[in-house]
Amino acid sequence: MRAVYAESISPQAPLTGLKFGELPEPEVPEDFRRVRVLASSLNHHDLWSLRGVGLGEEKLPMVLGCDAAGIDDDGNEVLVHGVISSPGWRDDETLDPRRSLLSERYPGTMADYVWVPARNLVPKPPELSFSEAACLPTSWLTAYRMLFTTSPAAPGSTILVQGAGGGVATALIALGSAAGFRVWATSRSARKQEQARALGAADVFDAGARLPERVDVVFDSVGEATWSHSLKALKPGGAVVTCGATSGPAPSADLNRIFFLQLKVFGSTMGTRDELQRLAQFVAVTGVRPAVDSVLPLAEAHAGFERMVREEVFGKIVFDHAG
Repeated sequence: MRAVYAESISPQAPLTGLKFGELPEPEVPEDFRRVRVLASSLNHHDLWSLRGVGLGEEKLPMVLGCDAAGIDDDGNEVLVHGVISSPGWRDDETLDPRRSLLSERYPGTMADYVWVPARNLVPKPPELSFSEAACLPTSWLTAYRMLFTTSPAAPGSTILVQGAGGGVATALIALGSAAGFRVWATSRSARKQEQARALGAADVFDAGARLPERVDVVFDSVGEATWSHSLKALKPGGAVVTCGATSGPAPSADLNRIFFLQLKVFGSTMGTRDELQRLAQFVAVTGVRPAVDSVLPLAEAHAGFERMVREEVFGKIVFDHAG
């Protein structure tokens, strides 16, 4: 089968190990279901895999990708939930200490087929194209959980999204605006600031800028580059919700500010199958759609990865498996 895969690992030059070509179908557990993938999408997780984070040399070659929309062997249009929990686990999948993401222990979604447990399949709403649906299972699901499960803020609150442009940030802007939050966003790029406005941001600011007023909750997936600003932007008693650190871990937790202003810090990771199903229904009912940066044939995946490395992306890069 055709696949985009990691052939080797390099922390310094990750794209040297990225390949497109034919791989044999993998050996998978008997209870896994096969899905013919029609669209997949790119995440920072795929770049981290090529750097060796969460992926060891002994697992190579490994098909990359956590997100997919396609058709199962029964003819159902489905989304693939990329969190693979332990066989007997029935609680919140993100709390399973033995969980993994597709492309870590099991082959990922950037191939003609992917195999997952039956419980990892969610019906695709007919209102969504396969390209739109393929954007939901990782970054949009992460944003949904941050906004509606982890965050203490209610609609009508003012929230700040750091680093407008990436998949999680654009999802937070679109979902938050549709749900009735006053959404502010930051970016170093004037172009991305205007794109954030078009997604529904009520106002946009330069990275690190002083805000007109303090906010109820900050959503931060950037880490070191924005952490200090995130804490300073909060009202007393406010909260920061973090799901990642793409710029590196925060050098200081700034505990004096946290305890004196009684700030809260919440960690949030991915989301559950049930949350993915609710997210799919939410976008179908509201008309909100993922911001798609570009759609490329699967064979041209390298160009999409290069675009992410150069930080040129606004929204999601989608790979069309039909081409």
